[in-house]
Amino acid sequence: MQILLNLFDPITLVLMIAGCVVLATAQNGFAALWGAFAAMPVLWRADPDRDMLLARATMTRVDHIANLRGLSCTDRVRAANPFLATAIRKLSDTESVDRFELWAEQTMADRRARHEKVHKFWLSIADSAPALGMAGTIVGLVGMFSAMNDPAKIGPAMALALLTTFYGLLIANLVAAPIAARLANLSERELFWQGELCDRMIRVARRETAPVRRASIREVA
Repeated sequence: MQILLNLFDPITLVLMIAGCVVLATAQNGFAALWGAFAAMPVLWRADPDRDMLLARATMTRVDHIANLRGLSCTDRVRAANPFLATAIRKLSDTESVDRFELWAEQTMADRRARHEKVHKFWLSIADSAPALGMAGTIVGLVGMFSAMNDPAKIGPAMALALLTTFYGLLIANLVAAPIAARLANLSERELFWQGELCDRMIRVARRETAPVRRASIREVA
């Protein structure tokens, strides 16, 4: 227990974390800083597999309504997922397939870029933490060698040298890198089902706006 207590230095730990955040912010910008910490609840709450199954079931209803009543009536289908609800509304309001396809491509590109910013921010922390730890080690060693004539000052300087390296490894390998990997995995799975959904909506829109389809509807009317 005493060894564990000796490993905990709140001031050094806070300075290490703050330094890593400052460096990552300098590399990626304040928007990435906000997005990185706003994404933290997603780590445990997000379930892309569940969202994909719900999206497929919802899209089946959208396809059915579009086939019976046309694209303008697809907004009758309700969706809890914000992306899915927006996509259905855009499909219902679209004036042409090309316009909806352009919206889908731009939206997917924006989401991918936003996810990459967050992922890079945490990777920046993982990269900078060991470097900051090494810098702290050098500072501690300089302090130790400059106080060789005072044994009372050697211990704290040596502790600083070792703790900064230890904290750098912990922040990089037990915090930042796992978070970056988890977010990258969630992003890949989320973008997969969203891209699949957009592709299916585009196919439905092309089918419903095809000249043969419109002619047959007029004949039935």
